[in-house]
Amino acid sequence: MVPKERVLEVVEKEIKPMLLMEGGSIEVVDVNEKEGIVQVRLLGACGACPMSMITLNAFVERTLRSKIPEIKKVVPV
Repeated sequence: MVPKERVLEVVEKEIKPMLLMEGGSIEVVDVNEKEGIVQVRLLGACGACPMSMITLNAFVERTLRSKIPEIKKVVPV
């Protein structure tokens, strides 16, 4: 089980501040607690950036999975 509250906490405290420094942001759309899938939307500069998939995989997913090992996948919507 992936605790939604924990996902929101990691996003707000660790991921969002880093993205804000680059003019972007992130929104958690859904957390499937049973399957371990987190749906996110990149916003601002991150939403239109050609490197957004790298940001999603190399930063967002890696950070979330390091803090919450039960997460199986982070997907954009």
